[in-house]
Amino acid sequence: MKYLHLLSLVVLFFLSCTEHVMREKKNDNFYYDQAFTYREKGMIDSSFFYFIKAKDLFLQQKDSLGAGKCLVNMAIISNDKGDYFGSQEISLNAISYFDVKNEDQYVFIRSNYNNLGIATQKLGDAEHALGFYNSAIRFSRDSLDTRVYRNNMATSYQLLGDHRAAISVYKIILMEASKNKKEYARALTNISYNKWRLNPSYNPLTGYLIALRIRQNEKDLWGQNSSFLHLSEYYFEKMPDSALLYAKLSYRVAKELNSADDQLIALQKLVRLSPVQETKQYFERYKSVNDSIQNARGKAKNQFALIRYQTEKHKADFLNAQAENIHRRNNILIQNFILAILIAILIVGYIWYKKRKKILQQEQELEVKNTKLKYVKKIHDRVANKVYHVMSEVENSPQVDRDGLLDKLEVIYNISRDISYENEEVISADNYAEQLSKMLQSYSSEITEVLLVGNEEELWIEIGNASKTELLLIMQELMTNMRKHSYAETVVIKFQKSDSTVSILYSDNGVGMKDAAKKNGLANTENRIKSILGTITFDNINEKGLMINLSFPFS
Repeated sequence: MKYLHLLSLVVLFFLSCTEHVMREKKNDNFYYDQAFTYREKGMIDSSFFYFIKAKDLFLQQKDSLGAGKCLVNMAIISNDKGDYFGSQEISLNAISYFDVKNEDQYVFIRSNYNNLGIATQKLGDAEHALGFYNSAIRFSRDSLDTRVYRNNMATSYQLLGDHRAAISVYKIILMEASKNKKEYARALTNISYNKWRLNPSYNPLTGYLIALRIRQNEKDLWGQNSSFLHLSEYYFEKMPDSALLYAKLSYRVAKELNSADDQLIALQKLVRLSPVQETKQYFERYKSVNDSIQNARGKAKNQFALIRYQTEKHKADFLNAQAENIHRRNNILIQNFILAILIAILIVGYIWYKKRKKILQQEQELEVKNTKLKYVKKIHDRVANKVYHVMSEVENSPQVDRDGLLDKLEVIYNISRDISYENEEVISADNYAEQLSKMLQSYSSEITEVLLVGNEEELWIEIGNASKTELLLIMQELMTNMRKHSYAETVVIKFQKSDSTVSILYSDNGVGMKDAAKKNGLANTENRIKSILGTITFDNINEKGLMINLSFPFS
C-alpha cells in the first residue's frame, strides 16, 4: 500500500510539472494534450494510447524530450496498473531521450528513475532498486521529492534486511520532515519498526502510538492504516487479542480507502488471528479480493501490451507499404520457397502419419495382450487358489458341511463374475487375524501340520485394507504351492512387527522349490509383494525344505 501511495504522490507532482511544459507546446502535439485529458477523466487505456501516438509525433518532430516525457508517463501508468515488467522496460527506454546536462529536464529524469526503482522493487529486486533511487536523488532539486525517494530507498534496505541502513535514512527524513506532520509520523513509524526488527527487545510502541495520534489528528487514513498494521504485527505473538483489534481497524480503513492491497494484508492477519468460526469468512473474502487484484492486473498487462502491439503494427504496416516494390520483386521467390516448404511438410506429415498409425496398432496389440495377462492373473489369484483352498478343506474335513460348501462356491462364483466389472475383493477390517488364520489352517491335514505364531489382531491395526488383501492372496498362493508341490509335514509361519514394517517368516520341511522360478504363481507373488512396497526372498530353494521371508511397510 505505502509504495503505491508514494507513487501517487510522485505522479501528482510529476503531472503538475509536466502540464506546465505541455501547455507551452499545446499546439505542437495534439496527441500529448489529448493523453492528459483522458488521464484526468480516468480513461487510462485511451491516455496510454495517445501517449504512444504523441511519442511518435515528437520523434517525427525530432523532439527527444517530448518523446521521453511520453515514455515516462506511459511507464508510470503501467506501474500504477501492476504491469511492472512493462513499466520497467518503458522507463529503461526513456533514459536515452533525456539530456543529463540540462537541469531543466531533471524533473523528468528523477521521476523516471524513481519509477524504475518502484517497478524493480515490486519485481523483487530491491538491491537494484537502490541504484535507481540513488539516481533519482542525484537529479532531485526539490526537498519533498528527495524525501520521497529516500523513503523508497529505506524501504529497499528494509526489504533486504539491512535495518541499520534503513534507520540511518529514516533519521535523515525525520529531521528534514519536522514541519510536515504526515511525513514526520511516517518516518517515526518506520524508525520504530526497524529498531524493533534490529533488536527484538526494543519496544516500538511509543513511536507507533505518537505517529498514530498525529495521523488521526491529520485525518491521514493511509497513515492510520499503516499504524494499525504495524501495531497488529507487534502484538501478534505477545497479545493476540490486541493484534486482532488492530487488524480489524486496518481492514476497516483499507475498505474505506478502497485499497485492495491493504485489504489483503489485513485479511491475512485476520485469518490467522480470528476465532475459528470467523476464519472461513475472512479467508473467502481474501480469496475474492486477491482474485480481483490478479484479474485486474492481468487485464492491465494484456491491455497495455495489446495497445503497444497495435500501434507498433500500424507503424510496421506503414513501413511495409513503403517497401511494397521490393516485396513484389521477391514475391515469386518467396512463393516458390513457401510451396517447397508446404510440399516438404506434406511429405513429412504423411510419413509421420504412417509411422504413428503403426505405433498405435502396436500399442493396441500390446494393450490386448496385457489385458489378457491381467485377467489370467486375476483368475489364478482370485479363483484358482480359492478353488484349491475349498478342495483342501473338503479333503481334510471328515464330514462335508453341504451348506458351508455351497456358500464358499457361491463366493467363488461371485468373484469370477465380478472380475469382468473390475471389482476388487473386499477384506473385513474387523477380524483380519481370524480370517488369515482360518485360511492358513484350512491347509492342515493328517499329513501336514500348520503352526502359526504371532498372528494377533493388534498386529494388523495400522495396516491398510489394500495391503491386507494383497497379503492374504500371497499367503494363499504360498500355501497352495506348498500343498501341490512340497509334500511338507510341518509348516511354520511366524508374524512379527517392528517400528515401520511387518515381517513374515514361512518355513516347511518339504522337498523345496527347484523349479520355483518357472512358476507363474511365484511370479504373481513377487508382483503382489512389490505392489505394497514389500520384498520377498527364498532360501534353500535347491535343497530339502524351504524358508521364505516377506516384509512390507505400514500403509
